[in-house]
Amino acid sequence: MQQHQLSTADYVVFLIYFVVVAGYGLWIYQRKKSEASGSKDYFLAEGSLTWWAIGASLIASNISAEQFVGMSGSGFKMGLAIATYEWMASITLIIVAVFFIPVYLKNRIFTMPQFLSQRYNDTVAMIMAVFWLLLYVIVNLTSILYLGAIAISSVSGLDLNACMYAMAFFAVIITLGGMKVIGYTDVIQVFFLILGGLATTYLALSLVAEHNGTTGVLNGFHLMTQQAGDHFQMIFHRDNPNYLDLPGLTVLVGGMWIVNLNYWGCNQYITQRALGADLPTARGGLLFAAFLKLLMPVIVVLPGIAAFVLYKQNVFGAEMMQGGELNPDRAYPVLLNLLPVGLKGLSFAALTAAVVASLAGKTNSIATIFTLDIYKKKLRPDASEAQLVRVGKLTVMVAMILGVLIAPHLGIDKKGGFQFIQEYTGFVSPGIFAMFILGFFWKKTTSSAALFATIGGFIFSVLLKFLPKVADLSFLAPFGFASKSLDLADGGAYIIPFLDRMGFVFIFCILGMVLISVFQTNRGVKTKGLAIDRSMFKPTPAFTVGALLVFGLIVALYTVFW
Repeated sequence: MQQHQLSTADYVVFLIYFVVVAGYGLWIYQRKKSEASGSKDYFLAEGSLTWWAIGASLIASNISAEQFVGMSGSGFKMGLAIATYEWMASITLIIVAVFFIPVYLKNRIFTMPQFLSQRYNDTVAMIMAVFWLLLYVIVNLTSILYLGAIAISSVSGLDLNACMYAMAFFAVIITLGGMKVIGYTDVIQVFFLILGGLATTYLALSLVAEHNGTTGVLNGFHLMTQQAGDHFQMIFHRDNPNYLDLPGLTVLVGGMWIVNLNYWGCNQYITQRALGADLPTARGGLLFAAFLKLLMPVIVVLPGIAAFVLYKQNVFGAEMMQGGELNPDRAYPVLLNLLPVGLKGLSFAALTAAVVASLAGKTNSIATIFTLDIYKKKLRPDASEAQLVRVGKLTVMVAMILGVLIAPHLGIDKKGGFQFIQEYTGFVSPGIFAMFILGFFWKKTTSSAALFATIGGFIFSVLLKFLPKVADLSFLAPFGFASKSLDLADGGAYIIPFLDRMGFVFIFCILGMVLISVFQTNRGVKTKGLAIDRSMFKPTPAFTVGALLVFGLIVALYTVFW
């Protein structure tokens, strides 16, 4: 039924995208070369990015194959509820803008390991620097590469490995120009991302309408709510088969906050975009990103639900199968193959833009941490600015080569793209977030307490993950903290949903850190608090109005789709 290749017109549209992005990036790079630039300019674009460039870069770096492919697949499988990751992130971005970014900027913090060194000690910082490098390369970079290659290969018919190599090469070219080039080219990437994404959503909803004897996207949306009503519930009950992924009210008052606050507030990959700006500019960028986040489920989740409705109506079937089994992650690529000539090229460019921008941002963060927190501190303290930039560029290339080599061997496509990333980062994010939040706002927090959160949090996460194999957790089911697994490998055991598991680990880490810190400070252990001034947490009236608008829209969405 579908032709898995691009037409000449599609290639023309894609070529226009490539020329615009590459040409604009080259122009920014040439202009930057004429200015005095050092390592902080290369890694952070210090003082160079506007609020709209920061906001666009945040979204371009965040939205990638894991959303277009993984989240769309989750929309196919479980519906609009998966949008909680996007809509709750809007509120999180505002919290980070008000409470986190002022602390970083006030204390001249440019990397997350630097924060840990300044607040705790070099041991904690070095452990976490190595950990973040491993996480970014082995989990994040590989998943972006592989999921992106699967999607692009499915649409274009090109070899999967060739797609992966081409994306990696394009991303390296952009990344070698530094954060300034990344930040401003991301504005164009977001334009293509949103335009192409909306085009795909428009077609998907129109197809639903056409196959039901009517026309128009509004009619298509109405038909989707009728024919897949269970896919338009934001809060799952305990008997829902997807409860383990999104356990009820936990998405509003539990572990979802840890996921988002850790990702948006304690993540080099994300905060790096704002750390080179002044406070009003950084806050403006984060607020702009919050508004863009509200739009993302329209682009990535609704197409997945539309694909589910069309699949149930036998519009396509074999295309959704992989290895003899239904694979929800194929929903978005299948829809792209239904697009008409030209529009398919635009959406193909949007998908490529999302993947390349995310790869560029990730590798830049890897280079920043390695160069400023490991190479400069431990290997070559006397390195010149030019040497640091050269090491950063070399790190970009090495990280991308490792990602390309490792990605095919992790079984990412078998685990479900979006869940793969969330589950594996969830083993460490509770401890990291506990270490950051107490380090920010409680001066008595000690270095030993921080180490406890990092190591103890990971160990406790692993124990809770495998506890169902040795203990019956059915007693937790009435409280909503356990649900029977549908995975045959689990033997029907009661499993703690990973979002709840993160909540338990976070509480465990906070309690442990408080006890250790109180014990040590009572015995004379000195701590290093950060410079904090209450006035720096006060937002401007314009920011407050924008934040209230975001809150109001979120409340309205949850009220309608509860």
